[in-house]
Amino acid sequence: MKLKKVIYSIFTTVACVALALCVSGCELLQVSTSSPSAAKQIVSISKTSSQNGVEVYVVYYSDGTTSTFSVNDDTQTNGGETDNETAGQTPVSIEKIEKTLSIGLVDTYTVYFTNGQTTTFEITNGKDGSDITALDLYETYKQIYGENLTYEEFLNKYLSLENNQNAPEYTPINECLLSTAKVYAEFEEVDDTTEGKKEDNVPAVFTGACVVYKIASDYTYFITNYHVVYNEESVDNKISEKINCFLYGSEGYPSKNQNDDGSISYDYGDYAISCQYVGGAAEYDLAIIKANTQDVLKINPNVKAITFAEEYYVGQKAIAIGNPNGEGISATQGIISVDNEYITLAVDGTSRNYRSLRIDTALYHGNSGGGLFNANGELIGIANAGNVTDQNINYAIPVQIVKAVADNIYYYHNDANDSTNGVYKITLGITVTSENSKYVYDSNKGYGKIESQAKITEVTLLSLAYGMGLKVDDIITEMIIDGNSYKIYRHFDIGDYILSLRVNSTISFNVLRNGESFTTDSYTVKNNNLAVVA
Repeated sequence: MKLKKVIYSIFTTVACVALALCVSGCELLQVSTSSPSAAKQIVSISKTSSQNGVEVYVVYYSDGTTSTFSVNDDTQTNGGETDNETAGQTPVSIEKIEKTLSIGLVDTYTVYFTNGQTTTFEITNGKDGSDITALDLYETYKQIYGENLTYEEFLNKYLSLENNQNAPEYTPINECLLSTAKVYAEFEEVDDTTEGKKEDNVPAVFTGACVVYKIASDYTYFITNYHVVYNEESVDNKISEKINCFLYGSEGYPSKNQNDDGSISYDYGDYAISCQYVGGAAEYDLAIIKANTQDVLKINPNVKAITFAEEYYVGQKAIAIGNPNGEGISATQGIISVDNEYITLAVDGTSRNYRSLRIDTALYHGNSGGGLFNANGELIGIANAGNVTDQNINYAIPVQIVKAVADNIYYYHNDANDSTNGVYKITLGITVTSENSKYVYDSNKGYGKIESQAKITEVTLLSLAYGMGLKVDDIITEMIIDGNSYKIYRHFDIGDYILSLRVNSTISFNVLRNGESFTTDSYTVKNNNLAVVA
C-alpha cells in the first residue's frame, strides 16, 4: 500500500507531501440574540428613606434602570405632586403593585396603598431587548441566582455554542467526523522489483481521505484530491476503477492475498464502501467520487454532509482530520498562516500554479483529499500539499475553489447528458493583474482581508470579453451573473465565479474606466463557450 505523494516547487523544486485529511472544528461561544425576557420587568422595590412623614421608594428594573415615587402620610405622590386634602392622617404603606395596561412597548403599573388609594407609573421597554447590556443581564441573573453569582458563572449560564446550549468547544469537530472517510484507490502497475524475471502487472493501492459533499436518495458524493484517484504510472486507466472508502468509526484496511495462480489481490473487508469516479480536474487537484447511499447508511445512518464556510482569515483555527501515514483517521490543529498564495504542483506530471491557503496544521503522507475546517466545523479547504524541508508549512485548496469545482462537477454529472463529465468553464479572453493591494481591517469582526483592484492588461481580439466591451486598463469592480452582483476584491475572484456559469447564464461587468463607472454589455453563455478543464 502506498501513501499518496505530490511533488511541488516554490521557486525551486522540492519533494513534498500531498496529504489527505478531513477536518472539523469547534467554535467560540456566541451570545444569544435575546434576553431572558425581552420586556423590562420590575425586579424589586425598596423603601430608601423616610423623613417628616414622607417615604421614598425605588423601583429596580430588569434592565438595570430605576425610578422613584414617594408616599406622604395618607397622601400619595407621583412625580412630586401632593394631595393636601388628606394630609395628617394615619401613614399608609404599599399593599401591592400590578401591571394594569400594556400598549406597544409601554407598560402601565398601578400601586395600591393600604388606605385604598392608588398611583400609576409607566415603563417603556427596550425593543427586543436591544438596549440591555451584558452588565444589566448580569445584575438580573444575580437577582435570580443570588448575589454570589460570579461573572464567569453568569457567562456559562447565558452564553451558548452555535445550535448547542453549553456544548463543549470540541463538539463541532466530533460532528465533522460524521463527514469524514478515508479512501483507497487501486491501480495496475508493472512489477519491476524482481530481476531476471518477466515483469507482470500487480495491483498498487494508494490511500488518502475525503469528505461527504452531498447525500442524495440514490448516491452519496465525496470530495477528494484528483491525485488520490489518479496514478501516472498506472498501466491502463490513469483514474482508478476500484475505489473504496471507510467511514470514521467503521474503519478497515485492505488485506493482501496471494491467489492460487500466483496473482495478488486485495480484500477490503465488510466495512468497505465501493465508490466510483464521477469527475475531476488536475488543474484544480479536485475530484468527486460517489457511493450508493444505501451502502453508506448501512454502515452509519448518521452520516452528514459538510457545511461550507463563507470565508476564512489569517489566524483562524484550522483543524485537519485525515488519514496520516495510512494509519487511520485522526485530527491535527493549527492556524491559517497565509490566506492566499501560489505554489507549483505536478499533479498529473504537468507543473501548474495552484492558489492555496497556507497553514501550520500538521499534515503527513497519506492525508491527501481530506478537509480543513474552522472552529465552527465549517469546511475552509481541502488539504493537498506540504513542505518536507520546512516545518509547519502546509497547504490546502481554498473553500471558494472547492465549492465552485464540486458544484460544477456535480451539475454536469447530473445534467442528463452522458457526454459531459468533469469541470467546464468559459474562456473570457482577458488577462487581469492586481493593483493597489492593501490590507483592510474590520474592527467589528476583529479580522480583515487583503483587497486590491483587478486591472485588465490584455483583451483577446474577438473574445467574449472583447464582444462585451471590456478594454485594457478597465478596473473590474463587480461581476454580474444572472442579475446578481458579486464584488471583486481580488483578481482571482473572477476565475472562481466563472466556474458557476452554465449554459444560458448571463454575464456582465461593472468597471471603472478613466475614473468613471461603466457597465458592459451582457452576454448569454452558449454550449460551445464551455470547454472541459484538464
